[in-house]
Amino acid sequence: MPAEAPGSGDSAEPGAPRERRRRRGRARARTEALLHTLKRSRRVKANDRERNRMHHLNAALDELRSVLPTFPDDTKLTKIETLRFAYNYIWALSETLRLA
Repeated sequence: MPAEAPGSGDSAEPGAPRERRRRRGRARARTEALLHTLKRSRRVKANDRERNRMHHLNAALDELRSVLPTFPDDTKLTKIETLRFAYNYIWALSETLRLA
């Protein structure tokens, strides 16, 4: 390993003032108002992503409900009921195939 020049790196003497490094690129200092605007923008985007995720999940569950055999057609299964019913239905079908 090459020897470092005196005064470089993090091995400064204790009590010696550290040099301030200039920030570059995206890490520049921001004002309080700008930080508030950025946080709000990020929160709005995160909320939008979560809303879209839930829409896709609900659409997938609706599609799963449409292929599951339910006896009263007007009864809508809850999310957990749909998943449990689908699991049990697949198990029953696989058992039927295994025994046939």
